[in-house]
Parts: sequence; structure tokens; C-alpha cells
Amino acid sequence: METLGQISIQAILFIVIYSITGMVPLIAALYLLLRRGNAFAPDTTPPLRLRRWAASFFAIAALRQFWWLLFYVFSSDIRSVDDTLHSAGYVTFVMLDYVTILSTIAGTLLAMLQDRRRPVWPVFLAMIPFVAMGGLLMVWPNERLAQTALVYVLLLYVLLTVYMAFSVRQYGRWLRDNYADLERKEVWLTHLLSLLFMLLFILYALVDINIILLMFLMQFIGLLMFVLLLWRVETLPQLDSILTSDASPKEKGASTVDLEHIERLLNEHCVAPQLYLQHELSREQLAQAVGTNRSYLSQYFSRQGITYNTYINNLRINHFIKRYEESVAAGQPVSAQQLAYESGFNSYRTFSRAFTERMGQSVTDWMRDRAE
Repeated sequence: METLGQISIQAILFIVIYSITGMVPLIAALYLLLRRGNAFAPDTTPPLRLRRWAASFFAIAALRQFWWLLFYVFSSDIRSVDDTLHSAGYVTFVMLDYVTILSTIAGTLLAMLQDRRRPVWPVFLAMIPFVAMGGLLMVWPNERLAQTALVYVLLLYVLLTVYMAFSVRQYGRWLRDNYADLERKEVWLTHLLSLLFMLLFILYALVDINIILLMFLMQFIGLLMFVLLLWRVETLPQLDSILTSDASPKEKGASTVDLEHIERLLNEHCVAPQLYLQHELSREQLAQAVGTNRSYLSQYFSRQGITYNTYINNLRINHFIKRYEESVAAGQPVSAQQLAYESGFNSYRTFSRAFTERMGQSVTDWMRDRAE
């Protein structure tokens, strides 16, 4: 009797968690599709393409909870575990599960990278052999073929994760070449999400542990992934990347930059009028302001051994130091956060990191040393 009671409690608890794991992505999908405003970061406008892909993923994640529940409750094939795993209905749901989840999560992760538009069709193309193997399994149940299909789709998940790792790194370099304010633009969380998704798949497909423990663990990891993904989608700002990431044909064929000429232009149109104090100043905007193009600016910064991010932030830090010394000399109270904002930094965290890299010590330690 005690064992029956324990099983009943486990079943009730699992149903509650399973329901929550189904409702959370459904609510997230409806929110992303129907709400125009941003409830998480009101001042941020996330990319529309990213919102749509994320909504698709959340909708599929909610639907899969529903269709698996229906399958296990109403399937007439559940006579034994072996019968279930080799039934046509089970194979159909597994194929539907892998194809829809992989394609929508790939579309979502790729949409976060705004340096260029990365196509999702290769993912659909890569799933064709898996679908073919699944169709063959329906008419010719075979354990070896089932294992081959499993290994194949696992390989696709691994390749997606590796590709995302390289793409996120490439995207990070692109950000530093084009933006000085990196707060909320970096997408290291993209790779974390892909790793979480990989872990979820491995648990689902390969790990042979207690089935109750496995199901609970999968639900909790799924919830964590949903929360992280929704937060990332709504806090990632829309960038002008897809329109401006590649140089125009004229720029690509441009001759080697005249370093002295570019430096004079920067001093005249950026340093002297303190253009660097403008928040969210991009390389594209700077190029327009100084009357040159992105290609010339990139060559200039590359020849100097720095990035656009470093150039702008160094000017801002110099301004911060000057304003700090003026405030101290005038006997005025000093707020590092306020001075950082006035110096062009949109985030104190970004300022603190840039200051430490430039000065070799934290802003707190630097201010304390100057006060002694």
C-alpha cells in the first residue's frame, strides 16, 4: 500500500510538472506572436525574425507535450515496451519530434546572430535521410536501422552545436568591429542554449537511467531552457546588421586606406565634437559622420591593431578621467556611474570591463589610488 501511495504521488507530481512544461512554452509563443510591446525590456526592440522563430519553437515545444500525452494515453499499441517502441505511431511521433524541434531551435539560434542572414534550409535538407530511415522503419522494423537513425540525428545535433560555437565567436568579432556598446548584444547564451538542447536530446535518446528520474530531469531542463530563451529573445536588440554587415562592391574594391587622412577625419569629426559621447554609436554611423566608408575605417583600426570597440571606448575612458579630475578639483561629489553614462557608456558594466582592460585595475581601485 505504501508503494502504491508513493507511485501515486510521483504520478501526480509528474503530471503537474508536465503540464507546466507544456503551458510555459504555449504562453511564451502566444506572447511573442500577439504582444507588440516588450514586457521584459521595454526600451528594447528585438529582431522580428528572431521573435517569429522563437514563437515557432515554443509552439512546437508545447504541441509535443500534447501529442506525446495523447500517444501514451490513447495508443492501442501499448501492449509492451517493445511493441510501443516499434509501432508505426511511435516512429511517426519521434520523426515529427526531432524534425520540428531541431529545425525551429536552429532557426531561433541562427536568428540571434545578426551579422548576416544565415539560412535554415540546410537543416531541413539534412533531415531528409532521417525521415527516409523513419519511413523505412514503419514498414520494416529493424533495431539496427533504428540505431542508425538515432546516431544520424545525434550527429546533426553535434554539428549544429559546433557550428553555433564558431558562429558565435565570429559574431563576437563582428560586434567589436561595429559597436562600442556591447551590453545585451553579445549572444554567448546562444551557445549555452544549444548545449542545453544537446543535453536534453542525449538524455532523451541515449541515457539509460530510471525512467521516472529521467522524465523529471528532462522537464526541469526544458523549463530552464524556455526561460533562458525567452529572456534572451526579448533582451536582444535589433541591429542594422543584415543591411550593413557586408561592404558594398565599391568598398570591397577600395584601395588601401590613407591612415593619416582617416586619422585627421576622426580627429575633426569624432574627437573634436565629442561624437563618441553618443550612446549606441555604431561604426556605420561613425563612417557617415566622418565622410568615409566602413571598409576604410576597418582598415584603419586593423592597421592600428585595435577594434572599433576599443577605439571608441578609449576615447570615452579618457573623457571619464578628465571629467573625474575636473570634479575632484572643483570639490564636487563624484559618481562613477553617472560619469560613465555622461562619457558615452550606456551600461556601467560595459564601462567597468572596458576601464579594467584599459587601465589594468578596476575603476574603484583607480579612484581610491587617485584619492590617496
